[in-house]
Amino acid sequence: MTEITFRFANENDTKLILEFIKDLAEYENMLDDVVATEELLNEWLFEKKTAEVIFALEDGREVGFALFFHNFSTFLGRAGIYLEDLYVKPEYRSKGYGKGLIKKLAQIAVERNCGRLEWSCLDWNQPSIDFYISLGAEPMDEWTVYRISGDTLKELGKK
Repeated sequence: MTEITFRFANENDTKLILEFIKDLAEYENMLDDVVATEELLNEWLFEKKTAEVIFALEDGREVGFALFFHNFSTFLGRAGIYLEDLYVKPEYRSKGYGKGLIKKLAQIAVERNCGRLEWSCLDWNQPSIDFYISLGAEPMDEWTVYRISGDTLKELGKK
């Protein structure tokens, strides 16, 4: 394997980011849930700057991506990094790209003086769970994720 290189995404990458998102959604059997468009991604990633994307590259070709944003820990009194999506194309798996992306995010977190790096993983995704544990990640079994979205969010958010 060649040395892993990374680059931050820019506005010209919006189509590629959406392709990675759809590939991930297909892997997770959730492709029907993807409503993101290039226009929405451009607005939220590059105009509003609410999240960032880095790519893992092999010989200049994007083979994996990570989409992340800052969260905040009141207990630590500082920001953290939340990894929303991590995906490596199937033909490049088990070659160190996933680990490389996590390590790169850890470096970014350290550079930005963040207090932690965290993410969620689907309960059925044992290969990913095993991978994360191999990196020293600890599952937060005592926490349950709650979500309000769609019509419920609109109804709750009415003035």
